[in-house]
Amino acid sequence: MSDPATVSTSTTGGPHLKRALGLTGLTLFGVTYMTVITVFTTYGIVNQVTDGHLPAAYVVAVVTMLFTAASYGAMVRRYPVAGSAYTYTQQSFGGAIGFLTGWVMLLDYLFIPMINFMLIGIYLNTQFPAVPVWAFTLASLLLVLLFNILGINLVNKVNFVIIALSVVLVIVFMALAFKEYLGGDQSVGLIEPFTFGEGGIGAIASGAAVLALSFLGFDAVSTLSEEAKRPRKDIPRAILLSTLVGGFFFILVSWSGALAFSPDWSTLNKEQIDAAGTTVMDSFGVSWFTAFFVAIYVVGAFGSGMTGQVSVSRILYAMGRDGMLPKPLARLHRRFGTPIVAACVVSVFALSALFLSLDTVAFMISFGALAAFALVNLSVIRTYVFPKGGRREQFGFWKWVRYLVMPVIGFALTIWLWTSLQALTWLVGAIWLVVGVIIIAIVTGGFRKPVPKMDFSEGEPTTEQIDQLGDEFPLEPNR
Repeated sequence: MSDPATVSTSTTGGPHLKRALGLTGLTLFGVTYMTVITVFTTYGIVNQVTDGHLPAAYVVAVVTMLFTAASYGAMVRRYPVAGSAYTYTQQSFGGAIGFLTGWVMLLDYLFIPMINFMLIGIYLNTQFPAVPVWAFTLASLLLVLLFNILGINLVNKVNFVIIALSVVLVIVFMALAFKEYLGGDQSVGLIEPFTFGEGGIGAIASGAAVLALSFLGFDAVSTLSEEAKRPRKDIPRAILLSTLVGGFFFILVSWSGALAFSPDWSTLNKEQIDAAGTTVMDSFGVSWFTAFFVAIYVVGAFGSGMTGQVSVSRILYAMGRDGMLPKPLARLHRRFGTPIVAACVVSVFALSALFLSLDTVAFMISFGALAAFALVNLSVIRTYVFPKGGRREQFGFWKWVRYLVMPVIGFALTIWLWTSLQALTWLVGAIWLVVGVIIIAIVTGGFRKPVPKMDFSEGEPTTEQIDQLGDEFPLEPNR
């Protein structure tokens, strides 16, 4: 058997993605992508929707995401290649459904770097009002592009620093929050932030739907399957670990913040909602802490934007490689082995951050994410329980639970959150899907030819072979 670290995704001997990441690096990538201080990305937006019950919305979101994370783990064990939900649905339901899944998933992945660049501009502007928001936004965009062209190892090293700084911020924030709560107004009970409030479960579901963008880190991990040393073993573990670690800190930080600062969110203006992090920090009355928070938040947003661009460039790379998008997107830098054309395309799209609003971008990210999550859950059922050809492997009780019961629960919860999004979000999402159908029509000559996809027909392993051999069983697409 070939050493999995040396297995290339290319059969041509040309540039290829490098297998450089272990379990620690993959997990840190996912946690950095989510970044603990992502809590403050939609802090004001979700608190408005839930009337101050952000922690309850996070609990609902975490439960939903754990089922979906398990489905991602099951699919990456079968198809440890770049492409994430795009590849999984493509292999499970065919090229057309696969492309449309990848296409709608691009909504969240293209907007993720953008929302981070927007937030960098918004928060830095609170400290340096003489410099316009767009200047900070543009500078961060160009710097992230440079880092991603230089390669995944550099991104991995930067992740360690970002997580360390974020942990320091979280510890100081929680200490000040509890000090504020214990020494001041305790009208909000310790359990109150976890209740549904006056808006009921509907408001909490709407808030949890927006929070789907906080958990894209586990989906992002799956896009690195061709850059992991042991993809079948480490990717599923990293997906679950990053979801658990990120979810735990999201709940902890939002809970402590709710105890220390509980205004009437409906009375705050747009600037206070968008930059809710500084609104909360200012309430502590500690002059230096707001500046400290902004500095760390900007670093965390930079890391999230950087890992976000890494992921979406790999998805564009996979689609270009399959012929569904222009072939130049599959071009790799000869020296660094990175998808340079795809990275540049993502940066050009991110220029939209200069004129879009924060809440619009947040809702669109969640729309694309939840659509992809729902289809990945269905892909597990299709792949393992109702496989192509109708020949299902013999399952014990645990495998029925893992490959049928858990994906069904994950699908139901995801659809529940998805239908809780705003009507405008659905309208934009529908238009985006129509554009995807038009692309399929063009590529297939009016639906007369099959949609291009990777072919694993000669090398796809059985569940038993995966369990026995893991990453020693190479998977090579036939192109």
